[in-house]
Amino acid sequence: MRLITKEIEALFEKHPFGSQDELGFDAKVLVKYFNPCGVGTWLITEAEKQEDGDWLLFGYGHIFVWEWGTVMLSDLQKQRLPFGLTIERDLYIGSDATVKDLIK
Repeated sequence: MRLITKEIEALFEKHPFGSQDELGFDAKVLVKYFNPCGVGTWLITEAEKQEDGDWLLFGYGHIFVWEWGTVMLSDLQKQRLPFGLTIERDLYIGSDATVKDLIK
């Protein structure tokens, strides 16, 4: 599965770092990435394109505990999981989902 599409890239460009700072848990989730066979969920709310073409992503993530932070898109893309699986993109979160909606 492709973790980024032209549509997602356009959303990232409309939501640079700091654009949703004041919203907290009401921030719009642009994309949700997850580990299909274990822990790891990333609710991406902002993004910044790097000089090398990679994306620095910001959002609310859970590996051991929920916390705000950053992750590189390339780091998610290169993860190799058991059974040949990779990090996935949730196709069913809806276009108006907020962080608060998805952590319930």
